[in-house]
Amino acid sequence: MSRVDYSLYLVTDRRWAGERSLAEIVRAAVAGGVTCVQLREKNLDTREFIRMAEELLGVLKPARVPLIINDRVDVALAAGADGVHLGQIDMPIAVARRLGPPDWVIGVSAESLADAVAAEQAGADYIGVSPVFATPTKTDTAPPLGLDGLRAIRAAVQTSLVAIGGIHSGNAAEVITAGADGLAVVSAILAADDPQAAAQELRNIITLTQGEKDE
Repeated sequence: MSRVDYSLYLVTDRRWAGERSLAEIVRAAVAGGVTCVQLREKNLDTREFIRMAEELLGVLKPARVPLIINDRVDVALAAGADGVHLGQIDMPIAVARRLGPPDWVIGVSAESLADAVAAEQAGADYIGVSPVFATPTKTDTAPPLGLDGLRAIRAAVQTSLVAIGGIHSGNAAEVITAGADGLAVVSAILAADDPQAAAQELRNIITLTQGEKDE
């Protein structure tokens, strides 16, 4: 796959979907400007996880939007996903590289400056800086890094940074300004009454802020 656009990165969580199907929300979010999707499922059995990944691929492939699988290298391989996102206790990057196809995207979560530096040295395609702010979608995270923590990581690594944790339209611009190449969001889109409009609002903020940074 060619260089991935991480600028608006949707991470799924069915708890925020309500009565709507995940595929329906993802389709609307992509129409609004989402550029990358991560399927994150902690409690699905393997067969159902693969089935859901294949369903989302049916939505995303025609739109040329990559699907990244959280944690599960086996599911990513079985479904034919575009890559995998690894946490600090998941499979090492080098092992995932050996198992996956040459063009696989491998992202790694970093909860500290040391994590980020190690991820870059190991060859991560992008680093998920987590959490930037406190977030209700995950309870097992490290203390928030804040914008200062994000700036410190930006100064230390060249790898693409995807910021996650408590990000929404009200703080998106300052996160981009602090050095993030992309914003990963969960409830800001999944819980929205109109996921397409929510994605479009974030997309506009990202485009405007990145343009100001480049001036």
